[in-house]
Amino acid sequence: MVVFNRFRDTAFRDPRVMRNPFSILPLAALLFLTGCASFRTEKSQYVGMDKILARADYPAAIFKIESAKQIAYTHKDRVVYYLDIGMLHHWNGDYEISNAMLEKAERGIEDNFTKSVTRSASSMIMNDNVLAYAGEDYEDIYLNAFKALNYLALGRNDEAFVEVRRINNKLVQLASKYNKMAQKMNQAEEAHETFVPGKSYFQESALGRYLSMMLYRADYKWDDVRIDIEKIDRGWKLQPDIYTFPRPDLSRSTKRISPSKARLNIIAFTGLAPDKKARTFHIHTEENVIILAGSSENYLGRKNLSNLSIIPWYGINEGYHFKIQLPYMEPYPSKVASIEVEVVGQVSEPLQRIESLENVAVETFSIQKPLIFLKTVTRAVIKGLAAEKAKQDMTKNMDGGISFFTRLAADLLVDSTENADLRVSRFFPAEAAIREIHLDEGIYDLRIKYYGSRGQLLHIDERVGVDIKANRLNVIESSYLN
Repeated sequence: MVVFNRFRDTAFRDPRVMRNPFSILPLAALLFLTGCASFRTEKSQYVGMDKILARADYPAAIFKIESAKQIAYTHKDRVVYYLDIGMLHHWNGDYEISNAMLEKAERGIEDNFTKSVTRSASSMIMNDNVLAYAGEDYEDIYLNAFKALNYLALGRNDEAFVEVRRINNKLVQLASKYNKMAQKMNQAEEAHETFVPGKSYFQESALGRYLSMMLYRADYKWDDVRIDIEKIDRGWKLQPDIYTFPRPDLSRSTKRISPSKARLNIIAFTGLAPDKKARTFHIHTEENVIILAGSSENYLGRKNLSNLSIIPWYGINEGYHFKIQLPYMEPYPSKVASIEVEVVGQVSEPLQRIESLENVAVETFSIQKPLIFLKTVTRAVIKGLAAEKAKQDMTKNMDGGISFFTRLAADLLVDSTENADLRVSRFFPAEAAIREIHLDEGIYDLRIKYYGSRGQLLHIDERVGVDIKANRLNVIESSYLN
């Protein structure tokens, strides 16, 4: 801003500008265009939210998000709003409202992704920040899991089954959706390098299969129960980067019990899914080549690296320098180390981890990182070259002082438009844990206890007078998003 003010004050004292104010129109146009493109991700609505969630004060969290709706969530960010408010209403037990909001989010994700694929074929110049948010893959997958849990809480098992099936369908389509986007990007006239998405390693959701297993078991479809448990086993064998913890013991899930006995299934969610942060890289040009300062391996990792640190760019001259920002997923450490469920007067047992939504978020984001990387580099180079040409046209008749400040102001403003798209919902959990207990029919008091790494008690979720019945699903969901 200091540079821009200095440029403004100097420019409008220049006699040539005073005689012909239209001489600075090219710069004015550049400032207008870059200013319009300079969208930053709004996250002020999340300030102080950690303390609210640590108290499990979900009504206060809902009020805070609703109060920020008009300011923090523009039309292009509406999917983020639906995800945020939908998840908070889920945690608050407002299951009908939660499903209505998550349904809007799901439709918005599908529509916005379809539009983004279409735009990829026409141009890659537009920053992702100015486009309507199309959601992250883990959001799109797990919103169905929470819609299923909403339906289970409402006693609508058939509708819960529909949501569980959608989880599996989306996992099957995960690789093909980005292959399609890459094909469209390769058709864009600005494409200088072949766009190839990362490989999808996420094929089975243990949480999704566990929900499916419980629903099949409630209908006495034991062969389907067996298949779902085999799919959970497959997840541990084929997805070691996601399931980095021991597989839970599910032997009770297949055990036949007396008709007078009831199954109590506890599902507890902890922590918060990763946030998006930005890393800054610099591009240097040589003749017919652009070079990423440092290494793209720092961003893509070896398994996605495809000689993208040095990219052939026919016709480019040496000596240009551009800045880019790239988004990445940063885990949000949870304070919870262990969970225990106490059936008062009966039994106390530890819960077992079954899903890391945090690991899934990082893994699925890596599929699109090569596309984000190459698109961002392409946009930065094209925009940077256009800005260089504009600066030459603007400053060819200016003296040294005004020319210097004009160039510097233009460079800073062009750089300011290269902001990574950091939009992501904030109220999905980091992990899920489970425990099944067999009890006589009856009314019980429950305590779900959350402990820290030093064994300190962080939170107690107390349920009084829970009616546990045989021959039905008895699912108790608990959460501590800290």
